[in-house]
Amino acid sequence: MIDLEIPKKLTPLLQQARLVANNVFRPISRKYDTKEHAYPKELDLLAALLDGLNDGGGGASAKSLSREKGAGGDARSTDEPAKKKSRNGANLSTVLGMIELARGDVGLALTIPRQGLGNAALAAVGTEEQKQEYGDRWIAMAITEPGAGSDSAAIRTTARLDGEEWVLTGEKIFVTAGERANAVVVWASLDLALGRAAIKAFLVPKGTKGMTVVRLDHKLGIRASDTATIVLDECRIPKANILGSADIDTKKAFAGVMSTFDNTRPVVAAMALGVAQASLERTRQILREEGVDESAELLRLEAELEAARLLTLKAAWMADNGIPNSLEASMAKAKAARVANELTLRCLELVGPRAYAEDELLEKWARDSKILDIFEGTQQIQMLVVARRLLGKTSAELR
Repeated sequence: MIDLEIPKKLTPLLQQARLVANNVFRPISRKYDTKEHAYPKELDLLAALLDGLNDGGGGASAKSLSREKGAGGDARSTDEPAKKKSRNGANLSTVLGMIELARGDVGLALTIPRQGLGNAALAAVGTEEQKQEYGDRWIAMAITEPGAGSDSAAIRTTARLDGEEWVLTGEKIFVTAGERANAVVVWASLDLALGRAAIKAFLVPKGTKGMTVVRLDHKLGIRASDTATIVLDECRIPKANILGSADIDTKKAFAGVMSTFDNTRPVVAAMALGVAQASLERTRQILREEGVDESAELLRLEAELEAARLLTLKAAWMADNGIPNSLEASMAKAKAARVANELTLRCLELVGPRAYAEDELLEKWARDSKILDIFEGTQQIQMLVVARRLLGKTSAELR
């Protein structure tokens, strides 16, 4: 059974993450919000420090902090609840660490080297050989296309086998860390006529001929994180670079690559929790300084935030214990993102003009929070996933 108390063994992780948020992220947050496409070189020192702690046996806390977007564990490992002793593993520690990091800056948290969404895909469905070769790289994930946003089944990027190589052709947009990453996990179809069942994921190393970053986007928030458009023109990669099986199973659709989201949606929820918590803390501080009593509205939002936190911890705990958590992951992501959007905007209203000063992070947190309700599945998609799970409907039956 899930224990709602934070495990004592994770205390060092949370302390480290909070120190990073307060002493590394916040001091440079405005700098890289203004210089949108400049790489935050300060993070190289942070990554090197974390690598050193890992190599030197610095403990689980350092390892968890250094793989915030690469949560481990496969939530699909069994159809029955695990009978072994309840455990708190990489997923829970990653979620808790990300809550703390996001209190500092979500964009910078997304920009820590070697912590891309593609790393989570590799952890979820990669072979041991692939993990050994790509485990130390920074891997982005390329899913969205100009004509395929929330509906991943509408992907039109293709992959065809030519001898011992896959040949990829298509265009991907909104690729987080698309320029900075060392490799990209590209979603592509083996047969457009077969829809979801033919969607597979492929590892494409940076510098591979035929893969080109053609544009970096200007954004409302998370400006420290680069967002790229990538074109694949007859891009050739080794046959072994497919993630998972090349077999097309129309009954299982693309459950293998989709399982990545069962691990990462709670992490996005954690980002939302961190941003919302930061806004709540800062708003209370300002109101106290101004001699204003705390409003009932703020207390209501705090209650909503706590509900989102519990949903998120449950989804992560389930993944750590081998319990299918697709429903709970979508619930957590939908709830936390919605609460973060509402809370950060309400904090701006409660604080008033002071919230919009150049040296005040409240307005930035409000801008950053919006993307958390959009990427890795919009609010509407999460509601569809939840409804399908609760009603026992397929995607074809409930759209």
